[in-house]
Amino acid sequence: MSNAILENTEQLGSINRKVVAEGENLPAVKLKDGSTVQTGTVATMLHNIELYNAGQRGAVEQELALAIPTLVKVGLFDLFGPDEWIAGNNPGRRFVGQQAKQYLTAQPAK
Repeated sequence: MSNAILENTEQLGSINRKVVAEGENLPAVKLKDGSTVQTGTVATMLHNIELYNAGQRGAVEQELALAIPTLVKVGLFDLFGPDEWIAGNNPGRRFVGQQAKQYLTAQPAK
């Protein structure tokens, strides 16, 4: 998982700027296990879910999918599993859950 996170940290940094004031940057932080994750990813995901629910697709879907490895790394899907995200009638939340499920299914067993 860490390769996917490392590869997209800089890209997520650029995407996550959409939720902060002009000129502000969110830092990447190093976790205790030595991996680096981009801060602001959860906030940006929530913002993108709103955009998705308003009918935006394309770039919003790509940004949501790109965030999945980081969201997995920080434990978001341990708190609420992908099936919980898929349940209900929120299309953006469902999309995130489906992306997480696909990502987790593709990961080698530990």
